[in-house]
Amino acid sequence: DRPGLIDTPSRVARMYAEMFSGINGDPGKHLRVTFPENYDEMVLVKDIPFTSMCEHHLLPFTGVAHIAYIPNGKVVGLSKLARVVEEVSKRPQVQERMNQTIADLMDNELKCTGVAVFLQAEHSCMCIRGVKKQGCTTITSVLRGVFKTNLSTRAEVLSLINQKSS
Repeated sequence: DRPGLIDTPSRVARMYAEMFSGINGDPGKHLRVTFPENYDEMVLVKDIPFTSMCEHHLLPFTGVAHIAYIPNGKVVGLSKLARVVEEVSKRPQVQERMNQTIADLMDNELKCTGVAVFLQAEHSCMCIRGVKKQGCTTITSVLRGVFKTNLSTRAEVLSLINQKSS
């Protein structure tokens, strides 16, 4: 009977519609406009914020994505990497699958020489229920191509990710 609860069901429905708006989306579309470029060094966009929803508890996990790729004759607009993260994050999932999905999209759409995707997130399901441990960060990674096979390329991307922004 409280006034603050009258519209709560419709607000919750809208919230879930927004949080799950990427379920039927096509995040690969963001990577289909490319530009020919003979650049064959690493491109890294780091600290891309995201919030997704744990499929086990329907509680959010929030963090940042770091995406690196080595072009193979074409590059994509830098904002497109953030758009991919945004759209992929809008579905119920586990962090590992989200990581794999982003790497698959980069690999399949851009045919890169190498792809590295790292996700760092705090999971509400660990903070507010169950073990109740706040401040724990889960880090997942997917490495493809030269990031997987060349130790110096892997070390370079890790070093760049760990550098503090000035």
